[in-house]
Amino acid sequence: MAGRFDNSIKIGILGGGQLGRMLIQAAIDLDLNISVLDSDPHAPCKELCNKFVQGSFNDYNTVLSFGKDLDLISIEIESVNIEALKELRAMGKIIYPQPEVIELIQDKRIQKKFYLDNQIPTAEFVLTENKKHTSEFADFLPAFHKLGKGGYDGKGVQPILSKDEFYLAFDQPGLLEKRVDYEKEISVIVARNESGEITSFPVVEMVFDPVYNLVDYLISPANIKEQYLVEADEIARKVIQALGMVGILAVEMFLTKDGKILVNEIAPRPHNSGHHTIKANITSQYEQHWRAILGLPFGSTEPHKLSAMVNVLGTKGYSGDAIYVGLQEVLKLDGAHIHLYGKKTTKPSRKMGHIIIMDNDLNSLQQKVKFVKDTIQVIA
Repeated sequence: MAGRFDNSIKIGILGGGQLGRMLIQAAIDLDLNISVLDSDPHAPCKELCNKFVQGSFNDYNTVLSFGKDLDLISIEIESVNIEALKELRAMGKIIYPQPEVIELIQDKRIQKKFYLDNQIPTAEFVLTENKKHTSEFADFLPAFHKLGKGGYDGKGVQPILSKDEFYLAFDQPGLLEKRVDYEKEISVIVARNESGEITSFPVVEMVFDPVYNLVDYLISPANIKEQYLVEADEIARKVIQALGMVGILAVEMFLTKDGKILVNEIAPRPHNSGHHTIKANITSQYEQHWRAILGLPFGSTEPHKLSAMVNVLGTKGYSGDAIYVGLQEVLKLDGAHIHLYGKKTTKPSRKMGHIIIMDNDLNSLQQKVKFVKDTIQVIA
């Protein structure tokens, strides 16, 4: 008898932002029943899910109440209440990614020790307890000071280039990571199911906004030597295997100028470095996540063409009801696709959407990226 798929199960997502929104857009094709928990009454997911619950995904009782009538729970953000998820699992609920995986990734200190314990290459680091303790490592500079918990989208990371800048260090537990002389920042989206099968998407290269420390745009596949493409893929697979994780995982890495690949950070959920897969690959990262946690066969990750993804950020100097300038001009580009996140208000650097561009030629693709960056603005 052919395998059966029960799409009547009740699924919950902790977090109602743009990642959750895109997860739901993929879930609609499978006719899945999705509930969402988020504190924002105007969360991007609100109008798309079957049930929306306003409340904190950090609060034990709220998460427990949200999950008690569900069958399977997943996340679109790491900063969730782990103890509630463990209790829900004890009640028989399926939690993917597993609470222990989320717990490890919530703390960059534990995350970095995990790399060492599993022989996963990463930048040199020392653990720090507070600002005073951090200042004892002047011989470790130049470096980046990172908060152990609570950092996201470039927040919680502070460059410290000389001992005169130790006053910028965080006065909380963190880590001091030696600055890496890198050629490119790259990422691999990898997925694993309960049977231990692993699949991965092509390596992408990311260019970061120097002011906001967010991904400005990415190119897929990365324009690097074949040996580095293979090595990055192998490392990403090793990470998810060592975690024993079920679901989708983003593995961000540095390609150093001396030819080494070092893991920077990981995220146990769909990721900004995989947005392009919605149009550019046979299967998107969002569909692949559902396939992984529902026990469905993995889809092909092959790309249709070369592609780029440009983040649409709130323009500096504007806060209020969002107005998009330049969309019509961007849509005239061959191979351009716009994805807005349903956020009504804008502010500087807020992620408001992204634009996927596809082309057969790398130079043409890069010219289109520049045009998009120069053309689109989000004002108020």
